[in-house]
Amino acid sequence: MDDFKPQIVAFCCTNCASSAAKVSHGMKKALPDNVKIIQVPCTGRIETLHLLKPFEEGADGVYVAGCQADSCQYIGGITKAAKRVAQVKGILEGLSIEPERIDVFHLSAGKGQEFVEVADRMVNTVKGLGPVLTAPNRN
Repeated sequence: MDDFKPQIVAFCCTNCASSAAKVSHGMKKALPDNVKIIQVPCTGRIETLHLLKPFEEGADGVYVAGCQADSCQYIGGITKAAKRVAQVKGILEGLSIEPERIDVFHLSAGKGQEFVEVADRMVNTVKGLGPVLTAPNRN
């Protein structure tokens, strides 16, 4: 399992999370190369099916990185995303897949270090779980 390199998909809002990504780049902090970023105008636009699709396509983990609840340009987008992530956690459990494979994070624009830490945290969490195919009772 030490050689397992989980594939992670990160949905990031173009405001706070993407700004944090730019700050991390300026700080010479690199994201793990197994994290694929998908930029979205607002995390509130992400539907449940968008969150499930990466798993269907072979991803081992998914996370949403968006604004702080009080600084969302679109008013409440990250709150909507958090509700959908919670819904997907339930769906994954129903499929005997660990719900820890998906999460949501609130980032402020200037937190480049935190942006990279979130990615590292998800990689480490999912690496500890192993590939999705090894989930118990999975056909």
